[in-house]
Amino acid sequence: MSYSCTSAGTSQDASSCNKKCGGGVNPASRSGTGHVELNPSPSDGESSSNPEPEEAMKVKKGCNTTDVGVPVTTEEDLLANTIITPEDVLGLQKITENYLCSPEDNVYNIDFTRFKIRDMETGTVLFEITKPPVTDKSGEKLDIDPSAGRFVRYQFTPAFLRLRQVGATVEFTVGDIPINNFRMIERHYFRDQLLKSFDFEFGFCIPSSKNTCEHIYEFPPLSEEIMREMILHPYETQSDSFYFVDNKLVMHNKADYSYSGGP
Repeated sequence: MSYSCTSAGTSQDASSCNKKCGGGVNPASRSGTGHVELNPSPSDGESSSNPEPEEAMKVKKGCNTTDVGVPVTTEEDLLANTIITPEDVLGLQKITENYLCSPEDNVYNIDFTRFKIRDMETGTVLFEITKPPVTDKSGEKLDIDPSAGRFVRYQFTPAFLRLRQVGATVEFTVGDIPINNFRMIERHYFRDQLLKSFDFEFGFCIPSSKNTCEHIYEFPPLSEEIMREMILHPYETQSDSFYFVDNKLVMHNKADYSYSGGP
């Protein structure tokens, strides 16, 4: 099977939310207001110029969130709030039209720099991308739109929908503020119907560190009907990825997906 671009995701019926599953992170790729090119990652023989201390690889098998008992919320309600919590986004019933926070809310300077997907059953690396440096060859800092990377569009072949287990490895750096209770909630929809909601705990991140974590997705079988609809209607499958520190929303990324094998 071939892939144009890949991301860990899910398409399980929301009624089976008690099953254990994992989630993933959307890398910086393309934004409606800015474009960040992603280059192939360097080989193992190349040295890294990053000064951050590197944490050991962590493997996380995220839990499936449940909306039972969570009050229903709307995007309009949340945009009026000063602080948005995990419980707030768990009450959303459809994909958001806007971002629920601004790039300036990321006071921790969390930056996703590398992303790799592999098929856990075969060990095949499906895709690997690395964010380019923020400085040019002379060491001058490049002027990059802070909104770049908040939205990414993925193109898959139909075969992706039949994968059973995928590992999504993410590498990210943090600024000089320690991060407590770093958490991500990722919600996938098809035509405003919630397909799946993932919940991952990154835990504590030391200041000025580079962190690597592999998220394990377990994909349940999809019905032939829903797969056919998702293939026939590219980019109507969408996701919101919400990132929290100490239960406060600090980052919000969005993505949409095509499973038709082309644009």
